[in-house]
Amino acid sequence: MNKTLLIKIAFVFLLLPFFMNAQGNVNQAESSEEIGKYPQFQFKGLLQARYLESFGDNVDVLGMHHSTGDVTQSSFDIKRMRVGLNTKLSEATEVVILVNLADFKSDTKGKVLENAYGKYTFNKYIALTGGQFRPAFGIEELVPVDIIKSFDFSNQYYEFGKNGWTSFQIGASATGAFDIGKIPVNYALSVLNGNGKNQEMDKDNGKQYSTRWVFELSKTHKINLGLNGGYGKVFKEKVFAVGADITSDFKLTDRFTFDLQIEYKQGTNHNLYFSLPAESRTPNVADYQMRGIYFLPNLRYVVNYKKLTSLELSCRYETFDPSYKVDSNVRQTYTPMISLEFGKAYLGRIEMGFEIDRFDRNIPDSAYYNDNLFLIQLQLRL
Repeated sequence: MNKTLLIKIAFVFLLLPFFMNAQGNVNQAESSEEIGKYPQFQFKGLLQARYLESFGDNVDVLGMHHSTGDVTQSSFDIKRMRVGLNTKLSEATEVVILVNLADFKSDTKGKVLENAYGKYTFNKYIALTGGQFRPAFGIEELVPVDIIKSFDFSNQYYEFGKNGWTSFQIGASATGAFDIGKIPVNYALSVLNGNGKNQEMDKDNGKQYSTRWVFELSKTHKINLGLNGGYGKVFKEKVFAVGADITSDFKLTDRFTFDLQIEYKQGTNHNLYFSLPAESRTPNVADYQMRGIYFLPNLRYVVNYKKLTSLELSCRYETFDPSYKVDSNVRQTYTPMISLEFGKAYLGRIEMGFEIDRFDRNIPDSAYYNDNLFLIQLQLRL
């Protein structure tokens, strides 16, 4: 019996106790269905429209350097135009669909459809999700892009997404919560194809297994510690990913709050390894490892003056290296931002600031080039 099959069997047996514990709640859920009115529909939408201006030396608004000097350095853009539908088929069963219509502005292959999954909740201890979704593997995977404290997700989020651990993936997941003594714990166990969204099938027979555990260390200051780990095979090569993160939220006064996110990740960059010609790479995929860390402090002041709800100031600092063992080129990114919130829960939002990139080595005619990008972003959500 091979190791992969043993891992799959262990994964199933790990979930069995949760299933057995959940059976006693199924009848109760069914009786609730008779009382409630199903299906229930909830429509969601998000618009993010931006103005971009690059102050980099011959760098366009997408971050690409052009040695010819023929470059677009100012532009309006639709970053996201999402439309989503959440359907409750019963008290325990839901189906979620999310599409990004802004993807139609370019080649739509592998784009547009984002969420497409079903979820069944047995009880607080276990819920099963299957389809295309964002597996839990860090802070950003559990937060919608429209309520993050910066313009967009971090560089490490997108790079780990290319390697099958974050962003939208196809697979299955078990999630739930329980207490260890007085400490609340949330967990997630996922098995994924690992080759991104909207794929006809897995690129190989390998799967990627990941888990996330979050420990609530303080309810008063909302201090949470997250631990992540993953293992798998890609084209018969062993790959891994690990991470740790911490979040906190301090109420300074009745109007001022300060929250902080710190996240570290490291893992195999097999996406980079297999994209290189065989003659130009080392024979060992483990030589290609990515790692990064970011700090995101955010200060919020509640205004509640007419339609203006709050004022927020944030500045994310991130350092990320896509291959720190071979051909290292560290990217440091500073993202200072001021945000005006209108309505509750970021119903309307105007953001302004910079994305400042600095590389150890500038590579002409590539995206690995120093840049200063100015942004104004309008966000509307429903």
